[in-house]
Amino acid sequence: MTQLASALRILSPRLGRLQRLAATLGPGLVVMLADTDAGSVLTAAQSGAQWGYRLLLLQFLIIPLLFIVQELTVRLALSTGKGYGELVLQRFGRGWAWLSTCALILSCFGALLTEMSGLSGVAQLYGVPVWQSVSLVAVLIFLMVCSGSYREVERVAMLFGVAELAFLWMAWHAYPSWQHIKPQLLEMPLLDASYLYLLAANLGSSVMPWTVFYQQSALIDKGLNLDDLRAARIDTMLGAILCQLITAAVLMAAAAVFAGHGGVVLDTIPELANAFGSALGPLAGRLLFALALSGGALVATIVVCLSAAWALGELGGRHHALAEHPRQVPWFYAAFALMLLLAAVVVGSSPSLVRLSIATAVLNAVLLPLVLGFLYRLARCELPPALRLQGPYAVLVAALFLLAGGLGLFAGFAGALAA
Repeated sequence: MTQLASALRILSPRLGRLQRLAATLGPGLVVMLADTDAGSVLTAAQSGAQWGYRLLLLQFLIIPLLFIVQELTVRLALSTGKGYGELVLQRFGRGWAWLSTCALILSCFGALLTEMSGLSGVAQLYGVPVWQSVSLVAVLIFLMVCSGSYREVERVAMLFGVAELAFLWMAWHAYPSWQHIKPQLLEMPLLDASYLYLLAANLGSSVMPWTVFYQQSALIDKGLNLDDLRAARIDTMLGAILCQLITAAVLMAAAAVFAGHGGVVLDTIPELANAFGSALGPLAGRLLFALALSGGALVATIVVCLSAAWALGELGGRHHALAEHPRQVPWFYAAFALMLLLAAVVVGSSPSLVRLSIATAVLNAVLLPLVLGFLYRLARCELPPALRLQGPYAVLVAALFLLAGGLGLFAGFAGALAA
């Protein structure tokens, strides 16, 4: 009994830390699973189909950028207890807060376009017209927004996100060849406008304004504090790695499937699904692709809705409007319904759902300097001294943000003007 009691005393702190870690896990993984949304999948697939493995290295270079961005939101959330929009309002004033929130809403609208495009494309696989599917999706999203609480939403989001792991299996069974990967891995034709356009789209589909807003508010809403900082960082790191592994898997699968066909430009989601079906088997390939794409789109839809609600709530002095009854915040629900209606009209009338999704990713890349600039300044001013962004690490982060923001802006405009 003495030995057992001694062993329990030793194990107790470790069990406590594991329980704390398990309770903290969620926001980082959810936001990164949402980051691998329909837009990211379609962008990566087009990148592999058109450029082979020439954009593969970029997927892994994005991991540290993604982690640094989201880790700074973790610090801000746990040390201040305030959301991103609230901090911008407090530090820079209402004018800059409106600009930041408008950028978020624009990004959220673009995200809804991509998620609706992805879900409508999956419906097309089974003979459902785009207008019918997009109308149903819009209604279901609105009903979800009217009734969801954060903890329930997070569990549903994690469940949907598991389907994205199917992309790893698809990449393995597409049999990418190292002989093809090796010569293309370091090739970066930066003078080609179409390459720049997809480079910007890959950046913009990885670091997005709504992911910053979401994780910061989600951590606060979950009741976490500085005692959870280490666990939240682990959560964020795991999410960043998983996100880019899935994106790289999609690119590799597409590059392997379309190898030898030259620069393939995809217009419809069924084209992509059929291509994977030809490599993995008609039934398994199409079904896995549909499940994985739908899983990412559904997670992202949940995250985008929460981000928009929290950001508008913070700007209007109401926190987490999504948890309130529609009668209490009719302005939010009316605005959100209008945004859904506009998104449905755009998706329903778009000639190419793939190109529409990629265009919205490029829009996020163009918004990168604004998002990264605000985040950097907040990390320099709003954090306590022990957590403040300072010294050599601050210089490194500044250089990385300048490079990413400048590249996103240049590649987005250069690619779009030449398209």
